Amino acid sequence: MNEIWIEKYRPSSLDEIVGQDGTVATLKAFVKNRDIPHMIFSGPAGTGKTSAVIAIANELFGETWKDNYLELNSSNNRGIDTMRGHEERDRKWDKIASVKDYARIMPSSELGFKIIFMDEADMLTNEAQSALRRTMEVYSSTTRFIFSCNYSSQIIPPIQSRCVVFRFRQVTPEAMKTMIQKVVRSEKMNLGESEIDAIIDVSEGDGRKVMNMLQAASMMGQVTAAKIYDIAGMASTGEMKKLVSKALEHKLFEEAVSQAEDMMASGGLSGMDIIKGIHAVLRKSLIPPRSRLKALIAVGDAEFRLVEGSSDKIQVDALLAKLVNIGSESN
Repeated sequence: MNEIWIEKYRPSSLDEIVGQDGTVATLKAFVKNRDIPHMIFSGPAGTGKTSAVIAIANELFGETWKDNYLELNSSNNRGIDTMRGHEERDRKWDKIASVKDYARIMPSSELGFKIIFMDEADMLTNEAQSALRRTMEVYSSTTRFIFSCNYSSQIIPPIQSRCVVFRFRQVTPEAMKTMIQKVVRSEKMNLGESEIDAIIDVSEGDGRKVMNMLQAASMMGQVTAAKIYDIAGMASTGEMKKLVSKALEHKLFEEAVSQAEDMMASGGLSGMDIIKGIHAVLRKSLIPPRSRLKALIAVGDAEFRLVEGSSDKIQVDALLAKLVNIGSESN
């Protein structure tokens, strides 16, 4: 039976979550005491926030965890009616049309409380968040709220003050490698060090990307590092280094432009992909500090113009031209 690997390899316990040692240690202490406070899990995508919530529910409630757990995606249910309740029932919520309706139901667990998980809580409107804070107070004895968000600053202060905030960090390459090797052994995949390094590179600290890339690779049989970059729609770090080196060497400007055009035409990369790749290389390059500052400012300007709707080709050419000037000054 085909399965989505993100769910297949989702951690079922806090011990299986990688790259968040400090946070996991505190959460394990809460679970050991058989009680948890209201919490906010903040951090980038794919760092284990949702997995941590499900693991907590698993460890607290055991086999009946689904009976004491409600997960809602706040980007789909953003308004105040969702928080306060509504006469009409919503089929998506299994006949529970609001957070308030679910919160007032007595829990079936011996612990005396249940969990409401609000995913993407930073997408809730301020009005909905304000309505929610009163519900948190009234039903705090029987319901624990856990909020997941990318930016905790988007959660209103009254809710933040009622919660313990945990910061999830991007998964380190070392932790990512451990996770990849576990899946490779389980699925009996044939991946070498170069392919694993390529997966780590394209994942950018996102565990979900890793699982998607591994599943794609498993369906292709023998894969190479170049193929992994191709699947991810990214240029390899080596290619981007060559592009930046050519641009900073002013005599090779035409070659740099030609390489960028080939990346966009043959490689299917967008201007934004190239700009982000250049940024990643500049962050790690050994060019003089002052030149690096100028180059990063140029990258930021190009990215802003693309977001505003400018032409990919014109902005990539303009960025390469600025790098040529910066390289000429440095030389």
